[in-house]
Amino acid sequence: MQLTRFTDYSLRVLIYLGAHSDSLATVAAIAEEYDISRHHLTRVVHQLGIKGYIETVRGKGGGFRLARQPGRIKIGDVVRDMETGFELAECFRPGDTACRLLPACALKPVLAEAGRAFLSSLDQYTLSDLLPARA
Repeated sequence: MQLTRFTDYSLRVLIYLGAHSDSLATVAAIAEEYDISRHHLTRVVHQLGIKGYIETVRGKGGGFRLARQPGRIKIGDVVRDMETGFELAECFRPGDTACRLLPACALKPVLAEAGRAFLSSLDQYTLSDLLPARA
């Protein structure tokens, strides 16, 4: 199982914001910190804003910050919100009926259970758990 780069970057942005909660962040600062394309990071930040994880401050000296406390951001929720097409196999895609094992396929329910377990495991962690300890 592999997360998309978009989800990876989303988690990195949230970790950065949680670790720098005393100031507003910018795309440029995070792009430089993690060596990520500014263009790609702008799309990530936009989506995080739409999903309510971050809030933006416009104008001179503007930027963005977490919209909620790190302890209220479940990692499983972030993955669910940022992953598009989180299918473990082709047969999970809506409208895909090309599987030759159907209707007697025993693999699909096993993979579905594994996907639920993966997300359930991530639900046990919040952004707070991923932040460096403060001295």
